Amino acid sequence: MIESYFYPFIYFWIALAIIIFFINLKVKAPYGRHTSNKWGATIDNKIGWILMELPALITCPLFFIFGSGEKNIVVYLFIFFWIIHYFNRTFIFPFRIKTTGKKIPLSIVLSGQFFNVINGFICGYYLGNLAQYEINWFYSLPFIMGSILFITGFFINQKSDHILIQLRKPGETHYKIPNGFLFNRISCPNHFGEIIEWLGFGIMTGSIACFSFFFWTFCNLVPRALAHHKWYKNHFEFYPKERKAVFPYIF
Repeated sequence: MIESYFYPFIYFWIALAIIIFFINLKVKAPYGRHTSNKWGATIDNKIGWILMELPALITCPLFFIFGSGEKNIVVYLFIFFWIIHYFNRTFIFPFRIKTTGKKIPLSIVLSGQFFNVINGFICGYYLGNLAQYEINWFYSLPFIMGSILFITGFFINQKSDHILIQLRKPGETHYKIPNGFLFNRISCPNHFGEIIEWLGFGIMTGSIACFSFFFWTFCNLVPRALAHHKWYKNHFEFYPKERKAVFPYIF
């Protein structure tokens, strides 16, 4: 029964992402440097990150494991990529960031959980029930291109996060201008890397289900990067004028 509604739901989910994109251009999500007390109750930033990312780490693999579809090494590799990303976001990244004493609105955590549950369900259900890949998919152009993009994006994201984390010395709470690596070209290479990563995931799977997750990533992170870029320019008088927000040489 669920299969007859699955793809219409995906197209609805993509349409919703377009609406959220334009909302995000007007309304900055109130966490990090854009934190606001106007969004209700807040919780510890590190705990918030864990609670927000954990549903994605759990939901997708569970729907995959308990799916009725035939599984082989190809789909297991896709799930492995997913777990690598979300294990880092859930159990490594929150303990690396130097945000002692900072808070995140509970409403942001709950909305992030909802987003991650839906996307985890879509990708997990597809890979666990509907996906059909032969072993020779490993030699296909989509898999080769997609995996290269995913690994490249993951590296960019990790390298950029490391630079941002190292900006603050113990006890410091203020923001600084990041430099080096892709920060010389764009304000948010961490977001750029994650966008590239999930574009690769959508391409390597060759499915609209997994591509919908890239679409949501784009619609969430591009407005976020634009807001960061504007914030940098407003707070630092000599912020490099040649830098773009999220895509080198473009915007």
